[in-house]
Amino acid sequence: MASDEGTTTRIDSWIWSVRLTKTRSQATAACRAGHVRVNGDRVKPAHAVRSGDEVRLRIAGRERIVVVSKLVRKRVGAPVAAEYFIDNSPPPPPREEVPAVATRDRGAGRPTKRERREIEQLMLRGQ
Repeated sequence: MASDEGTTTRIDSWIWSVRLTKTRSQATAACRAGHVRVNGDRVKPAHAVRSGDEVRLRIAGRERIVVVSKLVRKRVGAPVAAEYFIDNSPPPPPREEVPAVATRDRGAGRPTKRERREIEQLMLRGQ
């Protein structure tokens, strides 16, 4: 299998393999930008990660805190990837509700002055 106990793996490769980022280049860029910390230290993409290390990854405005339980060198499926780390991340913030965009029926033409004022009133109430 792809698991290698007792050895080390590059941090960018491990982050990509357990599906914390979509691509390996995103994982490498996050390391270079200083968004990845292993045991509290900022690391470069080639840093060796071992079992038991705590990895903090800031991506898409959210911080992921995971503890490495097993090493993996090749990308694995999502259900299998969950076995390779322990997720200690805080829950994601709730999604903001976006008000519905006013739409018109196809072929209805441009709104009249009266309809435009009604639309503007609705838009002001939503703010």
